Amino acid sequence: MKLTNAATPALLDAEADANANAVKLSRACAALWTATLALMTAFMQTPAPAHRLLIARKIAKNLKVLHQQECFTTECRMIFSNLAQRWTANADLLARQDDRPNGGFGLLQPVLIQTR
Repeated sequence: MKLTNAATPALLDAEADANANAVKLSRACAALWTATLALMTAFMQTPAPAHRLLIARKIAKNLKVLHQQECFTTECRMIFSNLAQRWTANADLLARQDDRPNGGFGLLQPVLIQTR
């Protein structure tokens, strides 16, 4: 008479589910990384400061999420963390520049026409 363990099929199912979830997480992380690279490209091609600010913030946020994912190696996660800090600093710099007047006709423009 052969003895079987009743818990074995349940353990195999749980292990298969864990593997399937790990594969799904890995694919989602790869997709997020690809989307982040696309945002970096968009950032470089966008001349509007307000749009660049929003894109930089989104890039920083994506990199923070990627840093938290365990599907990447420790070294890769450290790189994501460093990139997130750089993009956050970049977004902060753009936010400060956006507060400055950028020319045009406004109250801060010097008088161009002198009257007598």
